Amino acid sequence: MEPIERHFLGLSPAGFHDNVYWDWPSPDADAPTLVALHGLTRNGRDFDAIAARLCESRRVVCPDVTGRGKSGWLPNGALYGYPQYLADANALIARLGLESLDWLGTSMGGLMGMMLAAQPLTPIRRLIINDVGPFIPKAALERIGSYVGQQVRFDTLAALETYLRRIHAGFGALTDEDWAHMTRHSARALPDGGYTLAYDPAIASAFAGPLTDVDLWPVWDMIACPVLIIRGAESDLLLPETAAEMVRRKPNATLLEFLGCGHAPALMDAAQIGAVRDWLA
Repeated sequence: MEPIERHFLGLSPAGFHDNVYWDWPSPDADAPTLVALHGLTRNGRDFDAIAARLCESRRVVCPDVTGRGKSGWLPNGALYGYPQYLADANALIARLGLESLDWLGTSMGGLMGMMLAAQPLTPIRRLIINDVGPFIPKAALERIGSYVGQQVRFDTLAALETYLRRIHAGFGALTDEDWAHMTRHSARALPDGGYTLAYDPAIASAFAGPLTDVDLWPVWDMIACPVLIIRGAESDLLLPETAAEMVRRKPNATLLEFLGCGHAPALMDAAQIGAVRDWLA
């Protein structure tokens, strides 16, 4: 099963840009919609496994955030950031004609979901955030900053897969098929026949200056909808004390931890997919 590739235009101060989203229609035209947003350097095809299961009962839409996957790149790296990402998400919601939706976000996508869900008149009715929260320690940001935006080149897809297995070890014990799938959709072919990563290195501009802890507790406190918090038991980004405080502050929040994962559970195996499906049901 393959998703349908669709497009919409986003608007930045530099003009319009093309955004791609992967559409998994449901057999029921009146089924609810789940929008799934990926992490910082990833793309919408990360959700293929879970979307193929969830689309039995709902439409699943998985965008490539601008600068990632098949979406267009911005001409100025300084434009990459949450104001642009949220504006594009709003344009997508309008394109889909949705008055309400569920949101699943991994890492960056989870922060986007939090920011949208905290707004007055938000269309988000249920929120799933995968291994991120309102407090992000500086050390985790420094780890991500150590690899994001690097100009890396690989002679073969096998070499690219080896690299992904190393930097994304926190995704958990994925199968060889899972890693191969991720590699195919993480590769951008180069004119000389090699490969690089399928994102604009300029997305790393946010990591250029001194990094500090991120504190978004006021945003968290404004979210009213039910929330499912997913945490990798070995995560350095969503700390156990942060997850516990999230639940303490929000009685309609549920916390699930998955063993054998760090940042962030890949949501590719049956147990993780089943947990999300059951909560949505």
